[in-house]
Amino acid sequence: MAQGSRQVQTQAQQQIQTLSPQQILVVKLLELPTVELEERIHSEILDNPALEEGKEMPDNEDDNTEYAENEDENTESNEDFSLGDYSNEDDIPDYKLQEHNRSKEGVAEEIPFSDAVSFYEILKDQLQMQELTPEQRDIAEYLIGSLDDDGLLRKNMESIMDELAIYRGIYTTEEELNKILEIIQDFDPAGIGARSLQECLLLQIQRKADSQLKQIELDIIGKCCDEFTRKNKERIIQKLGITEEQYNEAVSDLTKLNPRPGSSLGEAMGKNMQQIIPDFIVETYEDGTITLSLNNRNVPELRLSRQFTELLDEHTRNKDNQSKASKDALMFLKQKVDAAQGFINAVKQRQHTLLTTMQAIIDIQRLFFLEGDESLLKPMILKDVAERAGLDISTISRVSNSKYVQTNYGIYSLKFFFSDGYTTEDGEELSVREIKRILKECVDTEDKEKPYTDDELAETLKTKGYPIARRTVAKYRQQLNIPVARLRR
Repeated sequence: MAQGSRQVQTQAQQQIQTLSPQQILVVKLLELPTVELEERIHSEILDNPALEEGKEMPDNEDDNTEYAENEDENTESNEDFSLGDYSNEDDIPDYKLQEHNRSKEGVAEEIPFSDAVSFYEILKDQLQMQELTPEQRDIAEYLIGSLDDDGLLRKNMESIMDELAIYRGIYTTEEELNKILEIIQDFDPAGIGARSLQECLLLQIQRKADSQLKQIELDIIGKCCDEFTRKNKERIIQKLGITEEQYNEAVSDLTKLNPRPGSSLGEAMGKNMQQIIPDFIVETYEDGTITLSLNNRNVPELRLSRQFTELLDEHTRNKDNQSKASKDALMFLKQKVDAAQGFINAVKQRQHTLLTTMQAIIDIQRLFFLEGDESLLKPMILKDVAERAGLDISTISRVSNSKYVQTNYGIYSLKFFFSDGYTTEDGEELSVREIKRILKECVDTEDKEKPYTDDELAETLKTKGYPIARRTVAKYRQQLNIPVARLRR
């Protein structure tokens, strides 16, 4: 009997989320800190003649210009600051004087703050020296932005691929991501961009000159990493077939490696090298009032060019009997005006999103902004802010990255306000940041001849009001890079 074959056609529905060019523009502007936004705006003004600096003025602006200028001059010269209930100016609180000065200047006072150079910025500088396509450069910048404070990549590649597709409109493969990550892993310092502690150490060893000692170190970390972290000397010697002398020499060298290349990069560059310009200004007054504003002192206001919009209106009215050249001119004008209006809208949406996010952080961490006491910081994760602000978690992540806020107590990275929470059996929520601080204090003040075990640390924390389990103590100890008791002697 003859056998035949048949083809069956099936249909399947698949939901794919894509962003419009306008949404992509908003996302890109959202990621920029204030200084980079200024540069981006000036670049856009140069590229698009339909966009210019300045406020939108009424049609009769020419008639009112002189009056407005004279009014400003008279207002400033005749303005007098009332002492009110104060006997003299020395009795007036500082915040009152600052508020008065800001109202006269019309802009927020810029207070420079010097800090260590962000390793994100240093990595981006190294990225500029690489020969990459625009898409590869976008992927590399996204990977750099995904590194944690230690300089390690904790996200899995599948998540990064999804995020690139949704928020950047970039569809790539895991192979391509790994290829670009290898480029970043060649940056200084060694170990940056690693996906695990083991890979971080291996990257540092591989930078060394070839030698027998280097090979032994590669074998210890590559083949006996668990034994090395547990300091199981006999097991490593037996497994690798090396002498005790070789083991001791290798371990002595391995302990000099840095498990946190990201944080060390900031320290290595030193303090007071770069001026950080805050993106937000939060001020707290004696009556408990908290005010929030964006630091837009050098960010120009934008408007459509009147010349361009008038030309567009004229061409639109006469489009019925236009030549090809006139139609091309109309298309050019329309594209530039639409692009300018889209950019203005994107900048406004960025401002609204930033203020909404920062206000949610203030609402959650109100006690800190009132007192400036770090111990008053509540456990807070991206999801908490997203729910309060009514925004997506990825949006909160972009706002929080590389942004700073100026407060009465100093300038802080927005990441400073985020920390996990730990819930006790009684339902009490404790800040992981605070628990880690107390844990480190316990270790720093312990008797080095008889260091605390994890059980003893758990008991000590319990007496201090932090009832957490021994396994949780062990996890936090490891995150603080504190070795076990027998290695702290």
